[in-house]
Amino acid sequence: MAKPGVNQHEQRISMEIVVDAYTEEECAMAWYCHLEDSLSFPFEARVHQAMAASPLRAGERVSVIVLAHDQLCRVAIFVRAQHNRRELVVPLAQLVPVRADQSTRLAVSDWHYWCDQGYSF
Repeated sequence: MAKPGVNQHEQRISMEIVVDAYTEEECAMAWYCHLEDSLSFPFEARVHQAMAASPLRAGERVSVIVLAHDQLCRVAIFVRAQHNRRELVVPLAQLVPVRADQSTRLAVSDWHYWCDQGYSF
């Protein structure tokens, strides 16, 4: 049970994901490993916002194939996605799962919360 005033995202992130991460690199790797374990690939996603780091536009749909290489995910989490017969590397923060299992939806939701709060590695 979460402490009063601490939401479920905060509780899960601090107690399960970044619990032993003390440096930026450890935090990045903690997130990467958590998402690698929690996301079930492939899954369909909708672009909920355009981002400068991605050619995708809001409303477009993609098939998320796999996490990008861990070296690329040291600043933010990126995934490889199929879009119009092309494979792209895009930020996970811009995608919302539309056909995915509960574990995938929860992990992406936690990542969105992390990003929306302005947290970084």
